[in-house]
Amino acid sequence: MTDLVYLSKLKTLTEIHEIFDLYDSMERKNIMLSFKGEMSTELLTSILQIIENKLDRFGETSRVKKRMFNIMVECLQNLHHHIAKPDSCDEKDTPSVIVMVAKNVTGYSIITGNFVEGNEVSQLQNRLEEINSMNKDEIKELYKSVLANGEMSEKGGGGLGMIDIARKSGEKLDFGFIPFGENKSFFSLNVKVK
Repeated sequence: MTDLVYLSKLKTLTEIHEIFDLYDSMERKNIMLSFKGEMSTELLTSILQIIENKLDRFGETSRVKKRMFNIMVECLQNLHHHIAKPDSCDEKDTPSVIVMVAKNVTGYSIITGNFVEGNEVSQLQNRLEEINSMNKDEIKELYKSVLANGEMSEKGGGGLGMIDIARKSGEKLDFGFIPFGENKSFFSLNVKVK
């Protein structure tokens, strides 16, 4: 066997082990769905169908399925409408997102990630901290108030998305921002559904 063929096979074995390690890690963390790529309306529909099928297989109640579905729709729509292109992308490149859904001992986690404009970070962070500081009734009142005001953001929503996610999950929102390049940040959100 020539050195080149041996190195080629070694690389393939290494790649196979890396793929298996990724698979094994996802199995241990009960990842039901993992996606990284361009968000589109068609993909949104496909992801919702996949999750619905998996929840059916787990024998979840219609109440849990409805909550998961509603929260997933809101999370995926946020990804679809509120995404920035990282500075390292070419103009022709479409920005990508990450979506993961995991089953855990208390329920499910819906994890999303996308790039946002740097100037949007403080406003989004303040809104999320405000939502997390509220109890269930206060969140419900904030939702009604924003809905009644009819204010629309420049991206088309009234700021209801995160409020609705918190309202429907009944849990605090885990989130973080990692600065990326000169004027972008990577925003991650973890929504727990019991």
